[in-house]
Amino acid sequence: MPALRVIVTRPRDQAQAWLPALRASGLDAQALPLIEIAPAPDVAAVRQAWAGVPGCALVMFVSAHAVQQFFLHSPVPADPGASVPPARWPSGTLAGSTGAGTSAALQAAGVPPGCIVEPPATARADSEGLWQTLQARDWRATQVLVVRGEQGRDWLAEALAAAGASVRFVAAYARRAPVLAEDARAVLAAALDQPAGHAWIFSSAEAAQHLAALAPGAAWRDSRAVATHPRIAQAVRDAGFGRVEEAAGAQVPAVLAALARLQSEPS
Repeated sequence: MPALRVIVTRPRDQAQAWLPALRASGLDAQALPLIEIAPAPDVAAVRQAWAGVPGCALVMFVSAHAVQQFFLHSPVPADPGASVPPARWPSGTLAGSTGAGTSAALQAAGVPPGCIVEPPATARADSEGLWQTLQARDWRATQVLVVRGEQGRDWLAEALAAAGASVRFVAAYARRAPVLAEDARAVLAAALDQPAGHAWIFSSAEAAQHLAALAPGAAWRDSRAVATHPRIAQAVRDAGFGRVEEAAGAQVPAVLAALARLQSEPS
């Protein structure tokens, strides 16, 4: 795979974590975070949600950030040397995950692996994939908590409610448009100057929206992108990107495979 300037738009910590693997594959990978993660808008609501966890059949986490921010307010006292306090997760409560990154965050937070449910290996890492694992269970008269940002998809919540569950939500964090540092502004300027020489990685439709706001009037038809989900790919196309490749998931190997396909297509 020849060298290519690849722009990772994930939140800062996740973007930085991806760079070594991308660079090891011969790519000139740069971070341009287009989502900023802010603290919970209502900490009291998060603490109240924690009090109800033992009565839940399922606590669904939409992302690793949802896990990390929710566990910051765990009632278990934090270890001063740990970034996430240990959990005393109730054995009768499932922890729902849409993919490997979220599952890893749950285990790091102290949730026993036997309590974690995620999509089958053959399914896409998303809500629909997780439902393939959950749908055989009896959800009638059960309590379900969805831990997410201030907004999010309601697809899985609607499926659980249709199956008889009582579903409620808590916003464990907020997602904000970024304020670009000098290095990020330089990355954006280079991409605007040479759109065909860059490939963008989008794992959020909101990131594409923030990019449009940061560069109003920019023409993206000569730009290439990889999106980690079909609905994200559509949002990127709607933003004007001329060539968009869908990755088979939100993990680095799937993204690398999509980048290889992107480069193999004629310009």
